[in-house]
Order: sequence, then structure tokens, then C-alpha cells
Amino acid sequence: MSEQLPIVYVVSDSVGETAEFVVRAAASQFDGGKVEVRRISYVDDPEPIREVIQAAKEANGFIAFTLVQPHLREFIIQEAGNRNVYLVDIMGPMLEAFQNVLQMEPKRRPGLLHQLDDQYFRRVEAIEFAVKYDDGKDPRGLLRADLVLLGVSRTSKTPLSMYLAHKRLKCANVPLVPEVEPPEELFQISPKKIIGLTISPTELNLIRQERLKSLGLKAQANYANLDRILQELEYAEKLMRRIGCPVINVSNKAVEETASIVLDILKRGGTRQS
Repeated sequence: MSEQLPIVYVVSDSVGETAEFVVRAAASQFDGGKVEVRRISYVDDPEPIREVIQAAKEANGFIAFTLVQPHLREFIIQEAGNRNVYLVDIMGPMLEAFQNVLQMEPKRRPGLLHQLDDQYFRRVEAIEFAVKYDDGKDPRGLLRADLVLLGVSRTSKTPLSMYLAHKRLKCANVPLVPEVEPPEELFQISPKKIIGLTISPTELNLIRQERLKSLGLKAQANYANLDRILQELEYAEKLMRRIGCPVINVSNKAVEETASIVLDILKRGGTRQS
């Protein structure tokens, strides 16, 4: 019959998730992973370390730590040794390995991994936002968006929204059609958060013809009719002027190029026309 696992104290100068994950992964190899983990996060001075070492000694437990500040690492190693408390340095050996291989000093800033995680989750959230509020699906999303893109069909609103989502911007986009009233929410947000997309009639005509062919439809349909395109572009231009938002001409521009202009406009406070 296996003995009960001891209490493991996780000490970190950041959140401590990395150390706890390693502890639980190791514990899973023993008696189904039943272990009590007590996490002590954001340690930035020696006093909490003294208290944890005392608690671990009294509970006959041990300590796992991820401390990147040298003075804290040295303190916990020395104190645990003096009190005869078992200690596991989770981050130290890996830091030393990278330091030896790369021949450079680590930044020794707590929480960098957690910062990267935050960036990742913000990116995922922005992508989910772009999908949810694509093509005017739910006008309520306009009020929560970092940026709203306007334009007639086939002006790259969706791919641009997705590209900017990877830059952690929550983008919604609204298709402009003369027969459909724009959502009221569009006039409730700052014009600086709105960017209009326009395109040359001839280029849009070619793009729409190719789109119809890919769908197995006749290229002569009204969707690709030049007079219809001119009507749509005129309507979109009037609406964008009414709103007072910046406008980008996406003719012959790759999505990456348009995105760069968008980011520049946002940086300058929504004043540039292109």
C-alpha cells in the first residue's frame, strides 16, 4: 500500500502555474496523482520564503520553486538547506542551460511566460470576435469592437478583419448595400473607430466575376454588373462621408499592405486617408 504524498509548497515570483503544472505532472505517476499543492505567488522578498520553509518542515513536505531573481534563489536554497527541507529548483537548471548554450544572460524578469499567455489569449479572443461579428451578423458587436470596417462586397473586409485579429484587434465589419439600411450602432461609435474600404470599379468588377465563376454562376449576373457596382460604390462613399471616417482605397493592395495602413491610421488617431 502506497503512502500518502506530502504537501508540496510551490513558491514563485510570478503566478506559479509552471511549477504547479510540473508538480502535478510528476505526482500523477504516484497513486493517481493525489497531492496537495499550496501555491505562494508573487514572492518578492525573503520573509514569505522563511514562513514557507517553516511550514514545509512542520508538515514534512517539500518545496518546488520558480524564482528568477538571483538573491531570492540563493536565499531559499540556503535557508532550506539550513532547515533540512527538501527543495526542487524547477527553473534554475533550464535557465543555466540556455545561458551556457546561448552565451547570454537571462532577463530575470518574473512573469514573462504569463505575459506571453495573455497575448495568446487576447489574440484568440480577437479572432473569435472577428468570426462572430463578421459581415454584419450582429450589430451589437459594433459597440464592443476596437475597429469597424465598412465596404461593399469583395473589398477584403473579412480577410482584413482576421489579419488584424492576429494583431489582437477586435474587428467587426459591415457590408454596405444600397437597399439595406446601415445598423443604428454604426452612428453610436466614434468615427475614429471606423474605417471605410473602397476600390476601383474595374478591379471590383473583375473580382466579382471571378467570384461568380468559382460558385458556378454566370459572370453576367447583376452582382458583377458595372452599373450596379458604380451604384454601390457611390452609396458607400456617401455613407462614409456622412460618418466622417477615414477611407482606404484597397485597389491593387494586398491584405498585409492595407492592414499596415489601418494600423498607421489608428496610431495617428484616425486622420489619414489613402
